[in-house]
Amino acid sequence: MLYNILLIVQLVVSLGIIGLVLMQHGKGADAGAAFGGGGGGGASGSVFGSQGSGNFLSRSTAILATVFFVNSLLLAWLVAHPEGGTQSVVESVVTSTSQAPEKAVPSAPSDVPVPAAASTPAETASDVPVAPKE
Repeated sequence: MLYNILLIVQLVVSLGIIGLVLMQHGKGADAGAAFGGGGGGGASGSVFGSQGSGNFLSRSTAILATVFFVNSLLLAWLVAHPEGGTQSVVESVVTSTSQAPEKAVPSAPSDVPVPAAASTPAETASDVPVAPKE
């Protein structure tokens, strides 16, 4: 249950980080606003105030990155230390196959013909026909 909650938090935080990074301006975007570009008189008409959006978005991104990092550590710890003695899928398959009784599997006949001149068992065990001796 805790694993599922942390997994949902991880997904929401990662989508939030992606959104915040895409909303931020690059360093080259401020140069155009300094020379009158950007429309509407520069940063004074922005939604985030006269300081611009850099400080708010940078702090929000840093907070979400910290939550993402801590959540990743918690998820890794939960996977490495399962509660209640549960096993991984691989361990459960290995233990279930080792506990099952072994059944004799009949071998299927081969389509490769055995050479008639084979004299030793090593030659008959091969699927490759032996060239006739001259």
